[in-house]
Amino acid sequence: MDRIKVCDLALTLTLSRGRYVVRFAQDEAEVQAAQSLRHRAFFSKSRETQATALDVDDFDRSARHILVWDRASADLVACYRVQFFEGAEIARSYSAQFYDLTALANFPGILMELGRFCLHPERHDPDILRLSWAAMAHLVDQAGVSLLFGCSSFQGADPLRHAAAIGHLSGRIAPPERLARAKVADRVAVGAFMGKGTLAEAMAGTPALLRTYLGMGAWVSDHAVVDRSMDTLHVLTGVEIAKIPPARARALRQIVADCLGYNNTVSVTH
Repeated sequence: MDRIKVCDLALTLTLSRGRYVVRFAQDEAEVQAAQSLRHRAFFSKSRETQATALDVDDFDRSARHILVWDRASADLVACYRVQFFEGAEIARSYSAQFYDLTALANFPGILMELGRFCLHPERHDPDILRLSWAAMAHLVDQAGVSLLFGCSSFQGADPLRHAAAIGHLSGRIAPPERLARAKVADRVAVGAFMGKGTLAEAMAGTPALLRTYLGMGAWVSDHAVVDRSMDTLHVLTGVEIAKIPPARARALRQIVADCLGYNNTVSVTH
């Protein structure tokens, strides 16, 4: 198969598991549904604003939005967005606002940025998360992605609140040839928190999405950025697809295979 160029990627996606289906947003109304869920997950403190407030930025226009729906209730229960880059194009990513990604511009192959990942705060069925990851894994395989990256966020902008978890990341800092350089002033060094708290405290304080990345062999930036607009602290996170532990890769692909057992179709055209 000829090498897929980023500008030519034309993916279609439909996977299901139990009562849920995951697919790309099909129109502007569905993108707005994702923006509404994002606002509820990331910003909204008042139930009165949840029905109408949206989390919107310029990257929504260039990203592809992945939505998980409850087929029985028609509720949107999870969403995230992805963008694809090659080489120096990574400077146009969301993450590049906060990190100097020059070191990753030389990473070979297609790079996929995953962002704005959120679950419906009142829905806790593990199949929702499994289906979300199945879609991600399938896109990685179909598009030939070599690096998955994004900003992994801790809720709350106060670094001391996350000292144990951040300190535990000291052993997972990216190798020098992959290391993102500092770009913004409002940041803290990961190493400043080394040895803070117990391992149990660190694991309890690490967001679920970041724990999943770490289980796939992820590395992180050597500093965390304070994002006061979203009241978060985040680290750049990268997963080199070729270095995912084989057992974890098989488990992810098995979820995809199970979903495809429901007679869904997923294809790539180029």
